[in-house]
Amino acid sequence: MKIVICGLAITSSWGNGHATTYRALARALHSRGHEIVFLERDLEWYASNRDMPEPVFCRVFIYKSWSEGLPRLRRELADADVAMVGSYFPDGIDAIGCILDSAVAVKAFYDIDTPITVKKLRGGDAEYLRRDQLSGFDLYFSFTGGPTLEELTSKFHARRAVPLYCSFDPDRYRLSAPESRFNCDLSYMGTYADDRQAKLETLLLQPATRLAHRRFLVAGPQYPPTIKWPSNVSRIIHLEPKFHPPFYCSSRMTLNLTRREMVESGYSPSVRLFEAAGCGAAIISDVWPGIEGFFLPQREILLAQKGEEVVRYLEDIPPEECRAIGRRAQERVMAEHTAERRAIEFERYVGAKSLAQECV
Repeated sequence: MKIVICGLAITSSWGNGHATTYRALARALHSRGHEIVFLERDLEWYASNRDMPEPVFCRVFIYKSWSEGLPRLRRELADADVAMVGSYFPDGIDAIGCILDSAVAVKAFYDIDTPITVKKLRGGDAEYLRRDQLSGFDLYFSFTGGPTLEELTSKFHARRAVPLYCSFDPDRYRLSAPESRFNCDLSYMGTYADDRQAKLETLLLQPATRLAHRRFLVAGPQYPPTIKWPSNVSRIIHLEPKFHPPFYCSSRMTLNLTRREMVESGYSPSVRLFEAAGCGAAIISDVWPGIEGFFLPQREILLAQKGEEVVRYLEDIPPEECRAIGRRAQERVMAEHTAERRAIEFERYVGAKSLAQECV
């Protein structure tokens, strides 16, 4: 198939979890014989921080204005089999209109921010998706499962809403040699978010203050200068994806924190969660509905709501048990959450729609 994707960014992972998702899915689809075309607007934030300007697994077209992007999209749609727009695509509403007016066999929306999108739709339109456009898509791919899928179909009239969770690439996220600069007892990787900060303080900064003999590490941009970091907490402003595996493999435990909207919706695993598990890391995660459907608590993942729980894990769980928890999590994601698995799911959903159209 020829698959045309309009997405936020694939060329830069700087503060951008979308890039990780698009790269993994596009790479897996390409390896399975499909042609991928990706349209991306030239935004300054990403233009200054492109760590993959020319992906080998897809053709990327970067445009400066929609007057330049629209004709290119129309040309690519002329012989495309699938057209997909992602959440937060800067020209989303216009691109969707173009795709829905086209003769492409399968038209899809990929919501990498489903809880946020649904919250916006409850109050009206999102800046990248109008409510009246949902019924035009053949497929609504959602980062969130559970009850949200029913709301998308019953309240917002999506024809078919199905989960297409994030994934990880086992060729890139796997056990690797630890690096001394990342060695720590507990690490956390994530861009600053106001709605995550309270949990970071509770589940990392407070334990760090109590455990002066332990080492902690936080990687991610945009943290305000007003944050008071304990002396045993090291900082890395940005970590390129190629350094993620040694980062996770150098940590005795790593922390996963979930955005507020994802917690409220539930059933919304993050990219970092699967990547850390793919590296065999022992993960301590905040709690959200549906997490037990992805990992078995206390066997494949450790759950915490209070700083005291994190302190207990760090002080009481021996290294060999940490490694065992990490191995079990790795086995789980290798079986259920690889990029190839997502590509196969994508093919199945798209193929089922195409077959239905042929039968008509």
